[in-house]
Amino acid sequence: MSVFLEAKWRDLVMLSWTVDPSMLAPRVPAGTTLDLFEGRCFVSLIAFRFEDTVVRGIPIPFHRDFEEINLRFYVTRREGAELRRGVVFIKEIVPRAAIAFVARTLYGEPYEAMPTSSRIREDAKGKTASYAWRQGARAHSVRMECGPDAAVPAAGTVEGFIAEHYWGYTARGRGATDEYRVEHPAWMVRASTQVYRDLDAGALYGPEFAEVLAGPPESAFLAEGSRITVHAGRRLTPP
Repeated sequence: MSVFLEAKWRDLVMLSWTVDPSMLAPRVPAGTTLDLFEGRCFVSLIAFRFEDTVVRGIPIPFHRDFEEINLRFYVTRREGAELRRGVVFIKEIVPRAAIAFVARTLYGEPYEAMPTSSRIREDAKGKTASYAWRQGARAHSVRMECGPDAAVPAAGTVEGFIAEHYWGYTARGRGATDEYRVEHPAWMVRASTQVYRDLDAGALYGPEFAEVLAGPPESAFLAEGSRITVHAGRRLTPP
């Protein structure tokens, strides 16, 4: 596969809630099925930083470093003997209108442009990652405090399930689905000690998500991140 995008993803705040699978069923791309962890279906709010972004080998001025905040869920697809575990995005928020326009128009990804900001603080006691974005007059924010210890999640943990999905899937209409691969090493993660949220989830993602995201997350951790490679996608044959 050819390389579409290279960047560093840093300081990923990962908050996850369980939902009824029927809530996501209409959004599942053709050819994939919901990926469950111990019988539970998750949605995740992820806030992180892009750094040193290069698209098809070209660094785009003023579009290399920025925040993204996305809401996603998890699916699988079988390719021969391989089970591919991937993500589907409900919404992706970035600060640059050009990024959102290209992603929506050319790739069918649910991007929106909103002003964003971030602040990362780290000392001997741990790390705090804060992200904020504005939808019209309404400001939204998340902040996570973590201790100093970081480790790769053990096999079979919810942290490993959330962090280790290496494929992306996008519904393209008329039963078509786009598939692409995201390559990165296993991430070191830190358990959260405190999470603060100020979100209007209904305004951001629709009324069906308002009650779910209003409750405390069932999983909350910070992934350190790494350099990543997004490979060019392909259109799957409709079943």
